[in-house]
Order: sequence, then structure tokens, then C-alpha cells
Amino acid sequence: MLTLHDLKRISDYEWEIPKEYRQDMRVAVRLFASQKMLEAAMEDKSLEQAVNAATLPGLVGRILVMPDMHQGYGFPIGGVAATRLPDGVISPGGIGYDINCGVRMLASQIKADSAAPYLDDLATALNVRCPSGVGEKGAVKLTESELEAICREGARWALKKGMASEADLRRTEENGRLEGADPDKVSKRAKERGRPQLGSLGAGNHFIEVDIIEEIYEADAAQTMGLAQGNLAVQIHCGSRGFGHQICTDYVEEFQGAVKRYGIHLPDRELVCAPLNSSEGQDYLAAMRAAANYAFANRQILAHSARQAFEDTLAGKVKNWHLHQVYDIAHNMGKIELHEVDGESLKVCVHRKGATRAFGPGSPEIPSEYRQIGQPVLVPGSMGTASWVLVGTETSMLQSFGSSCHGAGRMMSRHEAKRAVRGETLRHELEADGIHVRAGSMAGLAEEAPKAYKDVDLVVEAVCGAKIARKVARLRPVAVIKG
Repeated sequence: MLTLHDLKRISDYEWEIPKEYRQDMRVAVRLFASQKMLEAAMEDKSLEQAVNAATLPGLVGRILVMPDMHQGYGFPIGGVAATRLPDGVISPGGIGYDINCGVRMLASQIKADSAAPYLDDLATALNVRCPSGVGEKGAVKLTESELEAICREGARWALKKGMASEADLRRTEENGRLEGADPDKVSKRAKERGRPQLGSLGAGNHFIEVDIIEEIYEADAAQTMGLAQGNLAVQIHCGSRGFGHQICTDYVEEFQGAVKRYGIHLPDRELVCAPLNSSEGQDYLAAMRAAANYAFANRQILAHSARQAFEDTLAGKVKNWHLHQVYDIAHNMGKIELHEVDGESLKVCVHRKGATRAFGPGSPEIPSEYRQIGQPVLVPGSMGTASWVLVGTETSMLQSFGSSCHGAGRMMSRHEAKRAVRGETLRHELEADGIHVRAGSMAGLAEEAPKAYKDVDLVVEAVCGAKIARKVARLRPVAVIKG
């Protein structure tokens, strides 16, 4: 059982589990958290999972764990791992079931005061325009050939259909499209699940939220992103729906055999993996990229629907009701990237599971307008609490494979939250705080109660204290749409 005494303290917000902690570890584990957060994390298996992840073949650097850490499937959520090309492994559990779950932020010049009389109508319009719920059908009907085109083209497909702008794509990670996607590596069942769901939000912790930009911490960065204090912004949090979930399910099953074929010994069968240069590894990478492109297209279409809801509600009532894209960022993804490790430039596969990219200033992978300030990092809070906009730093490139936290991180399981919270009571409390709520079910609302999550302000304090991100703006919600 891991205890605080087993950890080496690097700073107030950095700790390490040495490689020597367990004989089968190939690399150390670096934790970004306060002592209080670490003590809380020891109540679940997230640190044990990080140690287990440190046994994977081909790892370089360290396993990294962000302050929003909690127990996941195989890997901890909030975990980052990099494996060397070409013979390091790729592990679906290190990417997650909801492939390319991520956050898109749109901002506006709408003053919150001028929109206040229309917020309830706006919440209703967003709820109508953006279908949500388990298995819910999306806003776009697809043929099988169109689904395959989306797998290859990502958000660019939406551009061709008039549901995106070039500016939207430029301000999306990877321009909204990963190369190398192959729908032929996707099962028939995954396609059946994905085809009816494009343009839908899903359920669980997915949401659309209207926020007020409450405070600005870095004026130049905020101005570059078009964020102004007192204005409205929108966040969209969702991923690849049943499509990505089925792809992960299929390959986790396939990799159970692969680890035996390649003689890979693991302390946890949930860590199943395959060498990147194997046929199994290449097939998963191609299918994962197809799911990632589906998710980019899904968030783009939801953004289009959100813009329609703003037009429906606010056109002619407030000045300039348009929404511009700030950024779209993934937090469940495997990416081939170039990083400096121990003074050597290496091509690696970075697994980020519940962690976002946070590339620093000057990185060629981010939009030209953001290269001076660093990549925007979007950190939504739990329903009813603050959210943050950060930027990546030079330190993140050296210390965390250009990665940061992705949200608040759960403290309670969904089952515990439903036992502790009544959905109807929570709804009344949120509305009493001036937050307009639309939810598919009261049980689903209870699962996502603020008390089920860590304090997002403390999570942000930890990543900024470790200098892997900088604060730009803090937001608070005024309308929430949940599946």
C-alpha cells in the first residue's frame, strides 16, 4: 500500500514515486498535486494504477499524473505516458473509452447584463438544438459513406457542409483532423452505434454551459483569445459517443490476445497493449484516429447548433450575438509527437487520458495567433462551479510532455453521488444561484453534483504552481445543459 512516506517531494506541487519503489517499474511516476490532494488520492487506486502503468514496455521520461487524478480503467484519469517509436506500445486504457472526449470554447462580445433577461430562453434553445442523453440520436443523419468520410476528414467535413469556418478549424487541435484514420479498421458494430449520433451531446459528465467571464488574470492572452470580463462564453464538453466507446471495447478485447502473442507481462489486464509497429497496434491507431475525427466533427456540429440557438434567442435583442471559437482541445487521445527527453529529441506516442495538451509559446503545432502566448488550455469545473482558461508554458514542454489537467476530477463515484444528492434539490439550489438548468433526468443531474468533484480552483492552483500552465481567465456558469 503506497503511503506519503514512499513519495519524494520535489516542490509544493510536485512529487515522485521513484522507479525503485517496485521492481517491475521501468520509469518513475511524477505527480502534480498538493499534499492534501495526494492524501485524498490515496483513497482510491489512482496512484497504484500509475505505478502499474510505469511497467509498460517502451516508456520514456516518466509517467505523469495531474491533480484531477482519479481511478480509471487501467490508467488513472489524469495520466500521461509516452512510449518510444517504433517499438514502444500503445494501450487503449491509456487513452480512454470516450476517444477524443474534449472541450470547445466559444466566446462573444455579449455583455452578460444585456443577455440576462433571455438566459432562460437561451437554455431552452440550446437544449432543443443540441440533442443529449444516452443513445440519443444526433442533429445530422448520415449514410455509411458519409460516416466514413467523417472518419477521414473530421471537422473539415462540417466545413464542406456549411457548419464550420476556416477560423474554427484553425483554432482546433490538429485543425480538427488527424491523418492516418482508417474506417476499414472500425467494426460494423461501432459504425452502427456512431452513424445516428453525430451532433449529439451524450450523457454523464458531458454538457453545454453558458458562462460569464468573471475575472481576467493575463490581459494580453485574454485579448488575443477575444475574452473580455463580463462577456458571455460557451463551453461544449463531449466526445466520440458510442462510436469511440465501441472502438475502445473492440480493441481492448483484441489486445487481450496481443499481449500473449508478443510476450508482454502486465500487473493489470486492463493495461492491455500492443507494440506500435505491430499490425494490431497500427490497426488500433488507425481506428482511434477515426474516432478522434468523429469527435472533432461532433463538437463542430454542436458548436454550429449552439450558434443557431444564440441567433434564435438573441438576434435583434443584443448587440453582436455571434460566437467566435477560442479553441477546441482533446483530453482522451494518443498522439505521435516530438519531445525532448533527457536532452534527446524523440518521436513518441503520448497517451493523454483525462489530460490535455498544453504546448508552450513558439510551438509550431498551435495556431499562429497563439504562438506568442502558448496554447489555450480549457479546464471546465463541475456543474455550478468555476471553469478556467489557462495557457501552456515552456516548463510544460520540459516536464510534462506539454500536458496539463483537464477538469476538476471526480471525488465520488456516480453511485455515491446519487445516494448523497437528490437531483430535484440540486436543481433548485443551482437555480437559486442564478444558473438556468436543463437536464434529461434528475438522477443524471445528481451524478454530476459539484460535491462529487474536486475543487477546480485548487486543481488549477496545482498546475500553475508547478508552472506547467498559467492562468488567463476564470468563468462562472449561468446556464447548464446536461444529458
